Amino acid sequence: MSTPPEFSSPREAAYDPRILVFGRLLGAANRLEYILGRALEEETGLSHTLFELLLVVGRAGPDGAPVRDIAQARVLTSGGATRLVQRAAEQGLIERKPSAADRRVQLILLTPAGEELLLRASAVHARNIERYLVDVLPADQAEVFAVAIRTLSKNAEQQLPVMP
Repeated sequence: MSTPPEFSSPREAAYDPRILVFGRLLGAANRLEYILGRALEEETGLSHTLFELLLVVGRAGPDGAPVRDIAQARVLTSGGATRLVQRAAEQGLIERKPSAADRRVQLILLTPAGEELLLRASAVHARNIERYLVDVLPADQAEVFAVAIRTLSKNAEQQLPVMP
């Protein structure tokens, strides 16, 4: 036996506040990713996808990041992460080295060129984030928004399956 629908009409469903807020979140994220990604690429030549890879590797520090961690952080399959790493390697932005603890694991590290580009691109990206996100909100809302987004992100991260 099926559960009765929660909504009595398509219009009622479309205007449900839960559905609207999630749609607005996705819409804002998609629009901002387009605007910020385009600006990043125009000013540095670096795609937003490769920039995110460099950030993940940069956060890992001097020991590097296994491809599996990159896949998990970017919500990619191991094959997708491997292709992304390959593109960055072809551009001279990262290098691979075998893990001392497990020779089967490849660690990904920034090259000097990757470090320099990450620093330059981060400055551009931070300025554009301020312009299109932070400066748009009153200061008290920006702080609350930052905390709320972190909470949502951490919760969603905990719900993800481990990427193969």
